[in-house]
Amino acid sequence: MGCCTGRCSLICLCALQLISALERQIFDFLGFQWAPILGNFLHIIVVILGLFGTIQYRPRYIMVYTVWTALWVTWNVFIICFYLEVGGLSKDTDLMTFNISVHRSWWREHGPGCVRRVLPPSPHGMMDDYTY
Repeated sequence: MGCCTGRCSLICLCALQLISALERQIFDFLGFQWAPILGNFLHIIVVILGLFGTIQYRPRYIMVYTVWTALWVTWNVFIICFYLEVGGLSKDTDLMTFNISVHRSWWREHGPGCVRRVLPPSPHGMMDDYTY
């Protein structure tokens, strides 16, 4: 039986991370949060860099990929805590939208069992139809 080398294992790991990051990016585009979209985009770039570094054996690229992977795990733990509303985190805050969007998630409005309600117009004269 053949034995997979460390280089082969790292290439497989990068390929799996790239596929899962692309899937996550597609689902994040259906939401309303910009931070995960930008984080996923950066993650895709660094995984491609790590894949290139592994194939071409560029130790600096592999080190960047390794450091980024540790940061990525930390970011994912934060996202999990955010969605579970651990501590003072809440999904109703504008933390993940960078306070630039009043839109809500596509999943909240169109998910199973969700009822769409229209908010009353704001007193500032904005005529847009905001829903929650």
